[in-house]
Amino acid sequence: MEEVWSQLSEEGIQKKVISPGRGELSAFPDGTKVVFHYRTSLCDGRVLDDSRTMGGQSKPMELILGKKFKLAVWERVVITMRKGEVADFTCSTQHTALYHLVSQSLRNISAGKDPLEGQRHCCGIAQIHSHHSLGHQDLDALQASPQPLVFTIELLEVLPPGSFLLDVWAMSDKEKLDVVPQIHEEGNAMFKEGRVKEATEKYYNGIACLKNLQMKEHPGDEAWIKLDQMITPLLLNYCQCQLVQGQYYEVIEHCTSLLFKYEDNVKAFYKRGKAHAAVWNEVEARADFAKVLALDPTLGPSVAKELRALEEKLRAKEKEEKDRYKGLFAPNAQTGSSPPGEEGLTGNRSASVYRFTVDRFVWCSGGGRSGGGGGDPTETDAVRWNADYKTQTIGAQNGGTKK
Repeated sequence: MEEVWSQLSEEGIQKKVISPGRGELSAFPDGTKVVFHYRTSLCDGRVLDDSRTMGGQSKPMELILGKKFKLAVWERVVITMRKGEVADFTCSTQHTALYHLVSQSLRNISAGKDPLEGQRHCCGIAQIHSHHSLGHQDLDALQASPQPLVFTIELLEVLPPGSFLLDVWAMSDKEKLDVVPQIHEEGNAMFKEGRVKEATEKYYNGIACLKNLQMKEHPGDEAWIKLDQMITPLLLNYCQCQLVQGQYYEVIEHCTSLLFKYEDNVKAFYKRGKAHAAVWNEVEARADFAKVLALDPTLGPSVAKELRALEEKLRAKEKEEKDRYKGLFAPNAQTGSSPPGEEGLTGNRSASVYRFTVDRFVWCSGGGRSGGGGGDPTETDAVRWNADYKTQTIGAQNGGTKK
C-alpha cells in the first residue's frame, strides 16, 4: 500500500484514508464498472459538487474503466480503493484542468439536460484554453484559473466485466449496432403490455444509439442512409407512444422530418394526420388522411374511422360555440326587449355583432339597416368592446335616436 501511495505522490496526487474499506483490493481490469459517491472541493474547503445533493437527489457516479473518461484521474484513484472505502485525494492542476467541463456535464445531466449543452466542440487542449462562459460562476472561475482540487470518494460497488448490462454511452460502435434490435423488441413488448412510458424510453435509447453512429458518417453516404433506415421504424414507434401520451406537436414535428426524407411513408402520414386532428388542424388532418388513402387504399376503413371521429369532434365543438353565444344578442321575441347593452335604441338604429372564435369569425346581423337588409358596418358605425362576452358590438348609426 505504501508503494501505491508513493506512486500517487509522484504523479501529483495525495491520498488520505478517512474510512478503510473491506476485503481485498480488486484487480480492476478494463471493462470493470465502479460506482461511487464523490464530493469536489477547493483546497480552502469550498464545495463545488456533491453527488449526494446534486440536482436535489443522491445519485452516485458510474464509470466503466478503460473507456477514456475525460477526467482520467478518477479512474486512477478508484483503483487504489477497496469497496466501502472513503478517502480524500488532493490532485494537482495537471489532473484537474478539465474538471470544469466534466462538472458542467454532470450538472446538466442532474437537471435533465443534454450533457454537452453549452460546450464547444474542440480538442482537449483547446478546451483547456477556452474561456467562454459555462453558465456557472464557480466553474467560470475554475476555467479561468485552474487549481488543485480535493476529491472525496466513497467506493460503493466494483462490478467485473460481463456481470452487468452496459449503458448505451459506454458501448462500442459494434455493441451499439448489435443491441438496437433487442431494444426494439423490448420496446414493442412493453407497448403491448401497456407500459407506454417505458416503451418510449426504450425507443428513445435505440434512436440515440443509431444517431450516435450516424454522426460519424457523411450525410447521404450509404452507411448514413442504412442507419437512417434503421432509425425510421424506431422513430415511428416513438411517435405512437407520444400520441398515446398526448404529445401531439412532437409527433407532428418528427413525422414531418421523416416525410421530408421519405415522401411516401404511409405510417408517418397516418400518425401526423391523427396528431393534426387532435389539435384541431382540420385541413392538415384531412390532407394527410387523403395522402394515406392515395398511398395505401387498403387503409380506407381506418381512415374513415379517423375522419368520423374528427367530424364528431368538430360538430361537438360547433354546438358548444352556438350554445355559448345563444341568446346573447338576439332580441327576445316575446317581450321585444333589446340585446344586452342595447336598451333604448330606437328608429332605424340597429345592432350587428362580430363574433370571433378560435379559428374563424362570423358576421351576425342583429337587424336590418335603413335602405334594407343587414350589411357590412360603415366607418360611421360605433364599435363597443364587450369584455364579458369577448365580442365586438357594432351599432349602425343611420339617423337613429336614443330615448
